[in-house]
Amino acid sequence: MSPTPPASGDGCRLLFVGNMASFFVSHRLRLALKAQEAGYDVHVATPPGPGLEEIEAAGLPCHTFSLSRSSTEPWAEARTLAALAGVYRRVRPGLAHHVAVKPVAYGGLVARALRVPAVVHALAGLGYSFTSRSIRARLLRASIPSLLRLACGAPNARVLVQNPDDRAFCQHRLRTPANQISLIKGSGVDLERFRPTPEPAGPVRVVMAARMLWDKGVHEFLEAARLLSERGLNIKMTLVGGTDLENPSGVSVERLRAWQSQGLVEWWDHRDDMPAVLESAHVVCLPSYREGLPKVLVEAAAAGRPIVTTDVPGCRDVVSRGNGLLVPARSGPALANAIAQLASDSGLRASMGARGRTLAEEELGLETVIEQTLRVYELARHGTRA
Repeated sequence: MSPTPPASGDGCRLLFVGNMASFFVSHRLRLALKAQEAGYDVHVATPPGPGLEEIEAAGLPCHTFSLSRSSTEPWAEARTLAALAGVYRRVRPGLAHHVAVKPVAYGGLVARALRVPAVVHALAGLGYSFTSRSIRARLLRASIPSLLRLACGAPNARVLVQNPDDRAFCQHRLRTPANQISLIKGSGVDLERFRPTPEPAGPVRVVMAARMLWDKGVHEFLEAARLLSERGLNIKMTLVGGTDLENPSGVSVERLRAWQSQGLVEWWDHRDDMPAVLESAHVVCLPSYREGLPKVLVEAAAAGRPIVTTDVPGCRDVVSRGNGLLVPARSGPALANAIAQLASDSGLRASMGARGRTLAEEELGLETVIEQTLRVYELARHGTRA
């Protein structure tokens, strides 16, 4: 293994390219500010939307471009490529960090065409096209790897993944050389902000915090809620998260309100106070079909809350210390059984929560993840292969 160079920006201009400003704020803003402290000249490019003002208030120059996360219309995609190329020509980055599938694919093409010296691609999960069973998703699944292969196979690129399954996908489907792939577990959790607290009084509350997407397992959570209610169990099933109708898997506000009015679940919509949300929970649940490394489960581990999640890439990697229960994906009955098991055993909840906190402290802390990522930047810039 080659020695790792020190993490120093040396004035290099770093351009982050993402598909949502709000996602950049929640998952990458602290990294960007640390990169700035380390000597990088940091710029951010995202489509217009909530979060831009917060990025600018943090002192980072923002560049907007048009991008639809769901569109496959050729002219719209061509406009996105042209807009991205314009951003790159203005910023002239020495290092580009692309986050999510479309920015990786399109940003990778633009970076190769304009000869950006160093590129980091972050594939934090593979999204709708790799989880949905729809015809449209199957068509995308056949075409997207070709674009990603062009981006991730560039000799000056490094690929960041968050779990071993995605690393294997990059090696075998995208043909990315193994020494150009780095596995970093998630985007990190603030261990001071998310801390263990005593369980709240009252009935057991199970919280599913995520964007309200079918692919996150909303249907299975609802089915589990029905089954638990039929058993006469007093368990508060709570959905926390906003809608995302630009995503083909988005759940409508009308459905969410209808379920709440029927008494099946509570829906708290989007919340910015996640430590308080987790403090109100006894169990955290995410029945997703596939993830990178889900931020809410990392936060749950740090907060000392037991987890119920699916045995799929990303999700299973956050319960590696026996800090939760795994169930098959797309199975409401299995989910209900696991929730019932934890709801009936406070001692099991406490022991799992403690093991989750240990996992967070040893592997998932924000400072650890930022340090690892800054070192990947240096590996990319200096052409060193770990």
